[in-house]
Amino acid sequence: MSTPSGFDELIHPSTRLSVVALLAATEWADFPFIRDSLSLSDSALSKQLHTLEEAGYLEIRKEGGGRKRRTRVRLTARGRTAFEGHVAALRAIVEGAGPTAAAHATPQQHVEAGR
Repeated sequence: MSTPSGFDELIHPSTRLSVVALLAATEWADFPFIRDSLSLSDSALSKQLHTLEEAGYLEIRKEGGGRKRRTRVRLTARGRTAFEGHVAALRAIVEGAGPTAAAHATPQQHVEAGR
C-alpha cells in the first residue's frame, strides 16, 4: 500500500502529532497548558514548537515581560490544513488494513502477512 495523499512526515512523530491535535481543538493555548497536558519538559516542547513554527504550522506569541512573560501558541491555517490532511491519511491507512482489506487479499498475501 502506498502512502495516502495528505500524510505529513513532519506532523507524524507522536509528540508533534499530540501538540497539533491539542492545538486543533482551541484558538490559542498557553505554553504551560500544552506542556502539562502532554507531560513534556520545557525544552522538549520548545523544540517541537520551533520545528512546527519553522514549517509555518504554528504561530507563537510572547506577551508581557519579566516574570509575567507569557507564551501563547496556535495553529496557522496551513497547520490546520496539514493536520486535517494527515488525519484523513491515517484514517485511509486504518481503513485499508481492516477486515474488508483482509477479505480481498490473495492466499499468497495471507501467507506473507503471517510471517
